[in-house]
Amino acid sequence: MENTVKITAAEVNKLRQATGAGMMDCKKALVEAGGDFDKAIEVLRKKGQKVAEKRADRDSSEGAAIAKINADNTSGVAIVLGCETDFVGKNENFVALANQLADIALNHNTKEEFLAADFGGMTVAEKLIEQTGVIGEKLDITAFEKLDAPYVGQYVHINKIAALVGLSAKVDNVEVLVKDVSMQVASMGASTLSYKDFDADFVASETEARIAVIEKDNIELGRLGKTLKNVPSYISMAQLTPEVITEAENAAKAELKAEGKPEQIWDRILPGKMERFISDNTTLDQEKCLLDQKFIKDEKKTVAQYVESYGDVAVTGFKRATVG
Repeated sequence: MENTVKITAAEVNKLRQATGAGMMDCKKALVEAGGDFDKAIEVLRKKGQKVAEKRADRDSSEGAAIAKINADNTSGVAIVLGCETDFVGKNENFVALANQLADIALNHNTKEEFLAADFGGMTVAEKLIEQTGVIGEKLDITAFEKLDAPYVGQYVHINKIAALVGLSAKVDNVEVLVKDVSMQVASMGASTLSYKDFDADFVASETEARIAVIEKDNIELGRLGKTLKNVPSYISMAQLTPEVITEAENAAKAELKAEGKPEQIWDRILPGKMERFISDNTTLDQEKCLLDQKFIKDEKKTVAQYVESYGDVAVTGFKRATVG
């Protein structure tokens, strides 16, 4: 008569806690391994490898975005644990796994180092394969962002967007400042700190492309008898040289004179006109540059102006990790 291995509930629970696998999968793995715990983990890992190979071409565009900051707020990490469906991405156990992985990621500088790091006796990469078998979907680290600074803060939006911001110093109410700027990063998706980071060729290429789009749109708007869009002369502060600003001021004064406005009140009107001129001609900066964007909590300020209100502190960098 064939000898049957007796598996206890305690053994099954121990394997479940170690792997996150379901009760039946753990019991089957223990039976196949003859009751040996380590061999049972290997059984689950091999199952994960088979599932991973079958689902290698699947799209892991759903998942959970997580950010973690170290104890002294000098380093942060943002990762996305990707999966195939939103249903899995919102699962409590899946999000818990993403948090465990982010805790490990915080101690590593690159995605490669992180994937090779230890996770309960296996590498992170091996853990992902194991969990692919457990969950039944392709799992992958689809984003890994690390940021170091004198002070680092974070913001996570419903586990879909994770943002990190680095500051040059810790100032009064720094927690409020860094959270607000992190929310700005999460919400507006800047790609660089300032227009000063732009390459001249990039600005020139973007100017030509954006103006061409507006002019094309205006042809259709004109055909329909609708209001045409403004065609800017420039799209970045990088193009607004002192000469350009002076020319714009002179044009504004000429406009005021033509309107019959008394010269003694020009000083009260000109700042508003120049503010609108700059706003109309810096659309690239407002889209791409964090410090030049309108602050989401007060659009009368730029992010740079909001940061300046906290005193001697500057944004040194930022990172953004998104699901999808």
